[in-house]
Amino acid sequence: MDQLIAGYRRFRAGYYEQNKETLERLALRGQRPTKMIIGCSDARVDPAINFDTAPGDVFMVRNVANVVPPYAPDDDHHGTSAALEFAVKGLEIPNIIILGHAKCGGIGALVDAEPGAERKTDFLDLWMSVARPARRAAFAKAEAVNMAHDRDHVCRLCERENVRVGLANLRTFPWIAEREKSGALALHGWYFDITKGELYRLNALDEFELVPPRGE
Repeated sequence: MDQLIAGYRRFRAGYYEQNKETLERLALRGQRPTKMIIGCSDARVDPAINFDTAPGDVFMVRNVANVVPPYAPDDDHHGTSAALEFAVKGLEIPNIIILGHAKCGGIGALVDAEPGAERKTDFLDLWMSVARPARRAAFAKAEAVNMAHDRDHVCRLCERENVRVGLANLRTFPWIAEREKSGALALHGWYFDITKGELYRLNALDEFELVPPRGE
């Protein structure tokens, strides 16, 4: 806790004083971000640092394994879905990015889980069940190249397949699908490799391509 308090004091004396007018303007006029990022709760991935964003730039949602559930309006609690509704209907954000990453603990647990096994956690197993299609796709691709025995290979495939599953689930929300069709909203799939500091994004061929670290 002392480390956090010390960090706050550095922020107050440094960043806050240097950007006081901008922060006050955001507080008074409200937020108008143009990007929503659905990222993982993993402490090693910080989108604000990875993309050098400023306050007000990004509407950020983080959960275990950057999972996006399908549209399911009912009496249960839906934190990620509520955030999507607020961002799309309330803030009218024109871009939604699903940000997967390497070495994801949630995906690792999903890969290791036996299909049909009894739930061992109060919440995590049920949450990660949303990503089971990604697991199936990853194992199918790994088996096609005789790599299903390689856990790291399967996990990497599953981390990327989970981004694809999330994009498909986003399109089950009628007010997202409508806006994407009209051109008012664009959906993006990104993958950050924390082992190399490399960013990949899905292209028109549904393949992850490396984003050049330096502009040309």
